Amino acid sequence: MIDFTNTGNKDTRSGFGAGLLAAGKENCNVVALCADLTGSLKMDAFAKEFPERFFQAGIAEANMVGVGAGLALTGKVPFIGTFAAFATGRVYDQIRQSVCYSNTNVKIAASHAGITLGEDGATHQIVEDLGLMRMLPNMTVINPCDYNQTVAATIAAARMNGPVYLRFGRPGVPNFTPADQTFEIGKALKMTEGEDISIFATGHLVWEALEAAKALAEKGIKAEVIDIHTIKPLDKKAVIESVAKTGAAVCAEEHLIAGGLGEAIAGLLAAEHPAPLEYVAINDCFGQSGTPKELMKAYGLDAAHIVIAAEKAMARKR
Repeated sequence: MIDFTNTGNKDTRSGFGAGLLAAGKENCNVVALCADLTGSLKMDAFAKEFPERFFQAGIAEANMVGVGAGLALTGKVPFIGTFAAFATGRVYDQIRQSVCYSNTNVKIAASHAGITLGEDGATHQIVEDLGLMRMLPNMTVINPCDYNQTVAATIAAARMNGPVYLRFGRPGVPNFTPADQTFEIGKALKMTEGEDISIFATGHLVWEALEAAKALAEKGIKAEVIDIHTIKPLDKKAVIESVAKTGAAVCAEEHLIAGGLGEAIAGLLAAEHPAPLEYVAINDCFGQSGTPKELMKAYGLDAAHIVIAAEKAMARKR
């Protein structure tokens, strides 16, 4: 098993801030817009370095999407930033019409996603955003797992042409991927080799999947952990190859079962390689107030529940 070492907990929103600044230095057409949450999204470094390329949109998210689309049509590469709850549900029509239908080069930077937003509670803890964005034609959906990967993903998003939804969060989480990594959109990353069970994880659940793999190894079970940082386009080849080898799978995500990574993989397996599949995800309910750690445990989004799901999927093998 590859040893991925946590070099310290860091929030992925800070990874976005660092990646945005790097992208701005690389390309003078990169611009940023924020809905009155500059500090929360760590966009202040970009605003300080490039004040003429930073636009404070205020608490007017729908207008911000339209302005971003207009800037994209002039050749700019706009990153529009706000909380994930507001970046999707509040402005779905504008994203659908002005960004995806028009296929404009807008990057939606969505922070404070999932239940790990914590004490702000259910109204701000959007757990259906990946599904909302997955359904939109032309939209690329990225959910990086740690600080370093978020930096790389942000730079990669700036380099590609077309709409991108980039999801990240507030709490400090293990930072364990290489600082000098190359991020390839649509290409899954095999974190460990295994032959008994495939664990497909995204975002904050990748580290939990690695911890689960260690626990399974102590039981003599070899788990193959794959980081699906790009939800759409899904790396179908990586999924099929892994499940063809192991014969069973688990999908782990900080999102509703409905519309998430698990459903995307379930649809693929049903069509091309039927196999037992278990979900580690939120089952048809909203969030609640609590610390990120308490909520992840309460909703079964941790290594212990991944182990249980893996053993259940393996028991269903024919």
